[in-house]
Amino acid sequence: NNTNVPDFILTGLSDSEEVQMALFILFLLIYLITMLGNVGMILIIRLDLQLHTPMYFFLTHLSFIDLSYSTVITPKTLANLLTSNYISFMGCFAQMFFFVFLGAAECFLLSSMAYDRYVAICSPLRYPVIMSKRLCCALVTGPYVISFINSFVNVVWMSRLHFCDSNVVRHFFCDTSPILALSCMDTYDIEIMIHILAGSTLMVSLITISASYVSILSTILKINSTSGKQKALSTCASHLLGVTIFYGTMIFTYLKPRKSYSLGRDQVASVFYTIVIPMLNPLIYSLRNKEVKNALIRVMQRIWYVLGL
Repeated sequence: NNTNVPDFILTGLSDSEEVQMALFILFLLIYLITMLGNVGMILIIRLDLQLHTPMYFFLTHLSFIDLSYSTVITPKTLANLLTSNYISFMGCFAQMFFFVFLGAAECFLLSSMAYDRYVAICSPLRYPVIMSKRLCCALVTGPYVISFINSFVNVVWMSRLHFCDSNVVRHFFCDTSPILALSCMDTYDIEIMIHILAGSTLMVSLITISASYVSILSTILKINSTSGKQKALSTCASHLLGVTIFYGTMIFTYLKPRKSYSLGRDQVASVFYTIVIPMLNPLIYSLRNKEVKNALIRVMQRIWYVLGL
């Protein structure tokens, strides 16, 4: 009863048909690579016993989140680039729920992965004892539970909005900022609550990651072997690259007042963390990882043997 708007219209990324077709091809290619990369990562880790370690257990869930995260946004975006930009009211809020849920889950899971790397580098001899199966399950279950509650509260508050006349969402998916901008009521309280939820998620996960990597860097500097330092730094650099891109765009997009919302800038940032980053993560964690490459070779050899090739 809070709205006279039965559905929303997503403005998309461009009004030009040529640009829309180019974006459709680009996003479709990225989505296919995302699907292949993340599904491939999950299967390789599941099929190769040597990868049944805490680090790859977390990577399995990161790939699952990235796959789901991209699927929540990209297929609808692809459809909108070719057909109408309509999305139902319930469909819009469902998309928003899963988007917030999976985005927050990735934030906390990256924190769990940073802690795992901290234990592996700073306490290598105690690593098998500390990173027990029970702790690993807790470090994965926790992000899902906390993120679900976060997203549920977010959508409940957003459902209190009133939409009077306009149903044009100035974005290519149902995000909180453009939906807030569309409302015809005072959104100050809701905006404060959403900023508290988003800010606490980002800050808690960022503090955990920062503390872990400060300790990791301190330990790396004490390593006498040059090759050991290079190996550790290479692993940290890949992870930090993904973290920097993901958190940088999230902070740029959400931790600012509604009045500074800019369609162009926010859409570019949104493309990175909703479409591009889910594709990059499996590449970051596999192309420079010899264990994953060797596991892929072993899995392929096993398949060829079964098929008699």
